[in-house]
Amino acid sequence: MLRLEHVTKHYKGFDLDCSMEVRPGCITGLIGKNGAGKSTTFKAVLGLINPEGGSIRVFGKSAKALDLRDKEQIGTVLSDSGFSGYLTVKELIPVLSALYPEFQKKEFLRKCEKFAIPMEKKILEFSTGMRQKLQVLAAISHNARLLILDEPTAGLDVVARDRLLDLLREYMEPGDRSILISSHISADLEGFCDDLYMIDEGRIILHEDTDVLLSDYALLKMTEEQYNALDRSYILRYKKENFGYSCLTDQKQFYLENHPEITVEKGTIDEVILMMICGKVSE
Repeated sequence: MLRLEHVTKHYKGFDLDCSMEVRPGCITGLIGKNGAGKSTTFKAVLGLINPEGGSIRVFGKSAKALDLRDKEQIGTVLSDSGFSGYLTVKELIPVLSALYPEFQKKEFLRKCEKFAIPMEKKILEFSTGMRQKLQVLAAISHNARLLILDEPTAGLDVVARDRLLDLLREYMEPGDRSILISSHISADLEGFCDDLYMIDEGRIILHEDTDVLLSDYALLKMTEEQYNALDRSYILRYKKENFGYSCLTDQKQFYLENHPEITVEKGTIDEVILMMICGKVSE
């Protein structure tokens, strides 16, 4: 559905070099701290910036070769852009109808009612969360095959996030659609994505199926003496702590079976991010 191969972009103090793939029928998450390169990657895919190298293929075509019909098959939510604040949703509907021949007006109106989106109020008067909901509803209302969503749940409370993610799951039901999503709320991605890419300083530092990450990755806690005696064959990162060492592994079962003397804890996505970014590579 979407493939990036060594897509590069240089800014003063920042270099992007990103390779990743979004498979048909899958929800792929892109995670990382602020400034890691998530939004730059999304803008490169959408043609909002010009990469200096590498290739981007969407629907099996070069991104530069996409025609108008292809572009209509992409729904987007970007964290730093949106609709004109001087429009009402009622005034926005003819715009969406003109942009997207397959815009589903009745379904869009039904979902606006479900999410309490006012029709007559100017968008600039919306709360941040309400603007986010409107952008997502517009993105899924023109029969797009690929959604590119940059922080779509930002500004939403827990209930609204849950309802919005349910809406995106419903969008995926036909089986031939895909989503690329970023979020700083790791709990959203744990229960939503099929696989996750982690980006740091413009480069992918980890790619894993979400089920594998949650089942096989673990944090190991141990004293310095235990660390010195540890088989470090499957240690991805380590960090010195007051009590000794914390280590990240993707082979939890190996350490449960071979090192019963150490503490093995299930790692959350946040903890994996922290260890991959702040931890040291095991020697």
